[in-house]
Order: sequence, then structure tokens, then C-alpha cells
Amino acid sequence: MIKIIYGSKGEGKTKKLIEAANGNAGGAKGLSVFITDTKRYMYDLAREVRFIDVKDWAIAGEDALCGFVKGIAACNGDNEYIYIDGIARIAGKELDGLGGIFYMLDKISNDNGITITITCSCAKEELPDFIAKYA
Repeated sequence: MIKIIYGSKGEGKTKKLIEAANGNAGGAKGLSVFITDTKRYMYDLAREVRFIDVKDWAIAGEDALCGFVKGIAACNGDNEYIYIDGIARIAGKELDGLGGIFYMLDKISNDNGITITITCSCAKEELPDFIAKYA
């Protein structure tokens, strides 16, 4: 399942994502992974949540991010939650150009039983259809 946290810049999307990650950490049966492009929120996460700054792994672009998430899913069958903060920023594209990665994330999520929660800087009515169906 994919979940979307949407809103304009400064509306607290990252805070909601961190709250979701921390809220699920205690009761999760599997692993939780938080993916972002800054270390700013590293210490806000529960220690049970694996924090990954994509800059540490030279992840740039949609294909690299998609491959990275596939690698996370492939390396450990115990993954239960993946949180991606700022997918468009990390992928280096506008939201309407991310149809391919959302297709793959949906497939990864469904095939592996992983809940993927993603922040998108956009008002609900402006979300592309392929994202709005998850909101």
C-alpha cells in the first residue's frame, strides 16, 4: 500500500511523516526505513527506524531512487514500512513526471507487503491522477 502526505511547503508534511514512522516503530513486526536527502531530522526518529540520507549513497534521479528502494526491499524480507520524504526533490523532477517510479513503488509495495508513505509538496487538487489515487 502507498500512502501520500501532501501539502504546500511549510505545512508540516515531514513532521507528519516522522510522527507516522515513530508511531509505527514500536508496534511494527518488521523493519522501518526513513529515506530523505538531509540529516536535519535524523535525531527526531525513533532508534528502531533506519535513517537513510540519500546523499550518503550518491542517489540522484528517479531511476537511482527507484533502484535504491528496490535494493532495500530485496536485501531484507522483514521490511514493513518505507518512508520517503520529498520524492520529487530526491528524484529531481516535478511530481507530474514521476509516473514511472510510482508504478514501481506500487509494485514493490504490493509484491512485498511493504507500506510506503511518501511526502509530496502539492495541494490535493493539484496532485497528478497517478498520485491522487493514494491520497
